[in-house]
Amino acid sequence: MIEIIIWILIVALFILSFVGVIYPIIPSVLLIWIGFLLYQFGINGDELGFIFWTIMVIFTIILFVADIVANSYFVKKFGGSKWGERGAAIAVIIGSFVIPPFGIIIIPFVAVLIIEMLQKRTFQEAFKASIGSLLGFLSGTFAKVFVQIIMIILFIINIIF
Repeated sequence: MIEIIIWILIVALFILSFVGVIYPIIPSVLLIWIGFLLYQFGINGDELGFIFWTIMVIFTIILFVADIVANSYFVKKFGGSKWGERGAAIAVIIGSFVIPPFGIIIIPFVAVLIIEMLQKRTFQEAFKASIGSLLGFLSGTFAKVFVQIIMIILFIINIIF
């Protein structure tokens, strides 16, 4: 009976991790890790080995930097300045806490627009860099969903085989 409850919790945590992609206040990767740890310490401590945990640490690092790297890359690609890239990275973090879940889109967009305008760019150039920030967010979100799915699939493969 306890094992069934733990499995229900694990599945619920995995589902909630995807809610965290849209609502960034929910720590997606932490929820996945709690699911792994529930399995490790509540069901079977022998199945998830060193290689599994190493791969999960690598994927976790990728998840943490996905938003920041994607945002900076697209701001630069769309003509943004170094200050715009830095501002986008900081704004993604701030946006996670300000008017969630929309803050993670709006705050970097507005921050890059303002930073680029302060850099004496035309409105069109600043707007284009802000669009880069939006595309960065979307690509970072896609990357996070993809990596989370891979993490969960690897977990399932690891416990089945």
